Amino acid sequence: MTIYIDVSAAVHGKAGLSRYVVNLVTALEPLLGERLSLFQNSLGRRGPLPGWSTARVAGVPWGYKPWRALVLARALARWPMRGLLEEARVFHATEHLLPPLDGIPTILTVHDLIYERFPFYHKRYNYLYLRTAMPIFCREAEYIIAPSEHTKQDLVDCYRVDPAKVVVIPEAAASHFAPQSPERVADVRSRYGLPERYALAVGTLEPRKNLTRLIEACGPLFEADQLDALVLVGARGWLCGDFFEDLEASPWRDRIILPGFVADADLPAVYAGAVVTVQPSLYEGFGLPVVEAMACGSPVCSSCTSSLPEVGGDAAVYFDPEDVDAISDSIHRVVTDQERQQEMRMAGLAWSRRFTWEETARQTLRLYDQIADA
Repeated sequence: MTIYIDVSAAVHGKAGLSRYVVNLVTALEPLLGERLSLFQNSLGRRGPLPGWSTARVAGVPWGYKPWRALVLARALARWPMRGLLEEARVFHATEHLLPPLDGIPTILTVHDLIYERFPFYHKRYNYLYLRTAMPIFCREAEYIIAPSEHTKQDLVDCYRVDPAKVVVIPEAAASHFAPQSPERVADVRSRYGLPERYALAVGTLEPRKNLTRLIEACGPLFEADQLDALVLVGARGWLCGDFFEDLEASPWRDRIILPGFVADADLPAVYAGAVVTVQPSLYEGFGLPVVEAMACGSPVCSSCTSSLPEVGGDAAVYFDPEDVDAISDSIHRVVTDQERQQEMRMAGLAWSRRFTWEETARQTLRLYDQIADA
């Protein structure tokens, strides 16, 4: 039984989607062995993933945008792509793109429905594409994987998907996200120019991340000398112009550190060195930085919206992300109380152990076997 997993998101380096794909196929390989093969677009020009032989990779030569357009056109025309993966027994689409494959059972991972809940935070073309394509993809997939109960409920509410068709399989922090030695933290802090007492937020810089309010919330803590800086780790995303205008106008501009991309090997020490990690997002389909931070021993303050209470459980402190005073108060309660910090570190470490890629892979494999047997 050959199972194909679409790894295009990882080949194109698409932020959180890339993490999902790489960690999933890495955990599945020892379980599936030679039965596991990869699919990607831009074949011959990008990829394959490091460590994979070309013999176990199939795909199409078209780039991301042409392939995306072709998939939607064929889906709208109900014109299956016969012969694309003739030996496949299961095809797993890991981002919001499901080719119309004839006679091959398909699984679609839906990470979130942000474009439905916050359409103004998407580029117009991308929004129109997803609004047109996703109802079709969700209808055609035999099963849908959602990373949280909240995303599952969004699928039911927005697209009237049968709840029995949606299987919740959480994501996890990679195994190297773990407590770090003081020497390691000091080394990474020195190389990235980070001060002793910093709050941390990790994620692509885009509107739904709610970073302008986070900066405003940290202002009183800077003023009271309770924090040295706010560190925002992440690349620039779409529609981030307003954020950078707000940043330059902020009286706290010199306290905001933007290291941009941080090497994955260094990120655990950046988490571990933070006095607190803050997840201020208005919406997350899962919220992986919450689990990563906890796995590294960082106390977490988080938005109380969408999937985030599922991900953080009782180990995080929650706030209304639209209330600047509430954000500020939550951070204040953590950074000024060392005993609370230690309690949160221990609770976060224990909670984060519930999420492993090995378990995610096992649950995903059970779904593959179920759909193949059917």
